[in-house]
Amino acid sequence: MTRTAPAGTPLGDDFHLYDTTLRDGAQREGISYSVADKLAVARHLDELGVGFIEGGWPGAMPKDTEFFARAAAGELKLEHAALVAFGSTRRAGVDPADDPQVRALLDSQAPVVTLVAKSDVRHIERALRVDVDEACAMVADTVKFLAGEGRRVFLDAEHFFDGYAHDPDTALRVLDAAGTAGADVVVLCDTNGGQLPLGIAETVRDVAERTGLRLGIHCQDDTSCAVANSIAAVQAGATHVQCTANGYGERAGNADLFAVTGNLVAKLGMNVLPEGRAAELTRVSHALAEIANIAPDTHQAYVGSSAFAHKAGLHASAIKVDPLLYNHLDPATVGNDMRVLVTEMAGKASLELKGAELGVDLAGNPKALSATVDKVKDLEAGGWSFEAADASLELLMRREIADTDGVEAATPPFTLESYRVVLDHRVDGEVVSEATVKVHVAGERVIATAEGNGPVNALDAALRTALRPHLPWLDEMSLSDYKVRILVNRQGTGAVTRVLVESSDREREWTTVGVHENIVEASWLALCDALAHKALRV
Repeated sequence: MTRTAPAGTPLGDDFHLYDTTLRDGAQREGISYSVADKLAVARHLDELGVGFIEGGWPGAMPKDTEFFARAAAGELKLEHAALVAFGSTRRAGVDPADDPQVRALLDSQAPVVTLVAKSDVRHIERALRVDVDEACAMVADTVKFLAGEGRRVFLDAEHFFDGYAHDPDTALRVLDAAGTAGADVVVLCDTNGGQLPLGIAETVRDVAERTGLRLGIHCQDDTSCAVANSIAAVQAGATHVQCTANGYGERAGNADLFAVTGNLVAKLGMNVLPEGRAAELTRVSHALAEIANIAPDTHQAYVGSSAFAHKAGLHASAIKVDPLLYNHLDPATVGNDMRVLVTEMAGKASLELKGAELGVDLAGNPKALSATVDKVKDLEAGGWSFEAADASLELLMRREIADTDGVEAATPPFTLESYRVVLDHRVDGEVVSEATVKVHVAGERVIATAEGNGPVNALDAALRTALRPHLPWLDEMSLSDYKVRILVNRQGTGAVTRVLVESSDREREWTTVGVHENIVEASWLALCDALAHKALRV
């Protein structure tokens, strides 16, 4: 038997970090990986340093069969990971050598095979419709056959925890059949996701004592405990943990690879990744979210953009003294950053830290700092929000400093005389917006008109037409996102509109905010801030 082990990780074969994004993770509602996607995901996981990458179920899924064929043909060159093919044991009454599904596992050329087998007597008798003797023979025969063909074999004992609670002897017989036949790891699967950490740990310890087998853990997240259950299993003796990127998976998902890895590395001191690769966790998490076409979870542990974001003024005061007073670890350890959010809850410490983050020195100007705090609280009370609009916040800070020092503030590189937007519903049913702007730029009065598919689009187009001859950098800048939220006034006197505009150029992105009862004016304010912020960097 070929003993394929992870390469380049300090723990080597002593501990397995096993990823099943391409099989179990792909079962999440809304995810549909192409073969090219699967190859890209595998490359990212290998770069991170995962030890085993489960590529799918060859023979059962055409895309998975193609994935393994292309990997074997040289399209997937793995530096750290071993590629794993997933599949079932032989069918009842069929020799493994004659079972097409088992043959497909060999044909995949994957050096490692993970077999799934039912370990709950109720599933054996009702779903497989065989007796326990035959179920164990199916496991033993298939493991022995694949090991004899030079494959390293793991066994996923499906529904293990439920089965062990109902009939422990049958569950252990399935594990023993695999281990005796040559399986290197038997993985205890919480298939229904209904377990809790203390119960998981108790069962893992009990099974380890009773069998002496090498144990793995595979947890679903139906109780929101998949990560905690996985860590509890490791602490109880499991040396093989199965996860998916960002917790993708059917129903509520699986144990999140990035949270599990963060805990293993940062909390348990286990070097499960190659040197320096833990700092890639955030980047890889976001890259895999893009491939899955799912927005990254901003509040995801360790790698979410809000994982080290602080809003309360009390937090900011402590962080000013020592960032670790309110961070459970240095965010750079996992490739993330600390952020200070500025809201109506912000105090002087929050604004001072945020100013330093944005390159604005408020610490050296106490009067401007106090004025900025008051201004933010006043604006937030009126519906403004600077949490996601750092560019507008920076401009506000600079304006307060300018007012305090008696100097000219950063403003848009033009002066508005007026603008007008009209809606034209034409006889053919087409609806077109037309905007006219009158501005003063570079000592000239300019009038420009443009059409757009909406009032804001038309206004942006007209403004660009007016400014382009005078601002050569304008073509580098584009509006990349636009969000609108209607805010109902607490006093019930009406509603205001908050607009967030995300702009970008060749090097960076920035977000600005505008608030007004009129959506067009709110958009105009955000657009003006976007231009003013770009002008600061020119």
